[in-house]
Amino acid sequence: MARLIGGKCSPISLRTPYPWRSRTFRSNAALEAIATAAEEKIRTVALYNYPSFSGAISALFAHLYHSRLNLPCLILPFSSVEPLRVEDFCVEGEGLDTCYLLDFIGPKGFASKLSQQAMCEVIAFDHRKSALTKINCCGDPRVTFNVNLEKSSSAAVYEYFSNKLASMMFPDVGAANLLNSEDQVRLEKVLKYIEDADLRRWSLPEIKAFTIGLGEWRSKLNCITNPYMYEQLLGISSSDLIAKGNLDISSHQIAANKFLDKTFKVRLGRGLYGECLGVRADGNSDLSDEIGKQLSLKSAKAGLRPIGAVICYNIRRKNLKMCLRSTDTATDTSEVAKAYGGGGCPSSSSFIIRMDEYNQWRS
Repeated sequence: MARLIGGKCSPISLRTPYPWRSRTFRSNAALEAIATAAEEKIRTVALYNYPSFSGAISALFAHLYHSRLNLPCLILPFSSVEPLRVEDFCVEGEGLDTCYLLDFIGPKGFASKLSQQAMCEVIAFDHRKSALTKINCCGDPRVTFNVNLEKSSSAAVYEYFSNKLASMMFPDVGAANLLNSEDQVRLEKVLKYIEDADLRRWSLPEIKAFTIGLGEWRSKLNCITNPYMYEQLLGISSSDLIAKGNLDISSHQIAANKFLDKTFKVRLGRGLYGECLGVRADGNSDLSDEIGKQLSLKSAKAGLRPIGAVICYNIRRKNLKMCLRSTDTATDTSEVAKAYGGGGCPSSSSFIIRMDEYNQWRS
């Protein structure tokens, strides 16, 4: 069931769907929720980037704002894998008042087309540089793009709805708060960590543990399949996420250490790129990073190149993948990966290698 904030939430209809609702690549539940909202004259929609954590917590702020003012609003996840379309919101004879795009602006021209065909104001929030190339400068006064490369989408949405609530409830003194004092302190700290990761600053203490701790949230970020999403997000804590992340890091490191006694020499590019230590880790590709970094240190101690090579056989794809990691800032592992059709960055890269070629590297 979709969240209809501030208005009556009706069960999803089981009637025969309209022809436009039977299209592929969209959730049937989402399409039914849109149809139900149209029948109930709900004219405000908020779409959030899914499964982005920044998108989901932005949806929380939209939810809180509309709840405080008892305004009906349909909030839905928007996935680039199964995207909703402009025509999904264009019910004959009906339009929208406002559509929020939270943590994304959609494909090029999407916001303008939505504004024109759904006859509504579109307000989009994003922080990615790639969003700038998708903005269609058509001069539509009903479309507002809030793209700030120095502020995460979730922080911008939080400020937007906080200020909007204050101006609506107490226009003279601005005394309304989107969150109570306890939630505000906790969630504003979470927002700082999210921004640190979203903007690739990686400057806050234990930011890596924080982002790893967020991993388990991915399955909870669909407000249709998880009716408790807003309550769960409202209780989130950066300290809890960091603790969970550190626990995961520790358990992964313990598992990775078991491979360090099974190393062998790898002649990178048959020796063209020097030698390093490697290990087979079939079935443990999720440990590539931890194993590779430890191998990098061990390889340097052994007088070889400071690179760790982790080789995994993928049963499903039936291929051999080599992951290269280095903890040495002067070493570029991607030069090897790119030479063999792969890619990555200096400290982390990978590529597919033929078995006969791999045997040459081992010998």
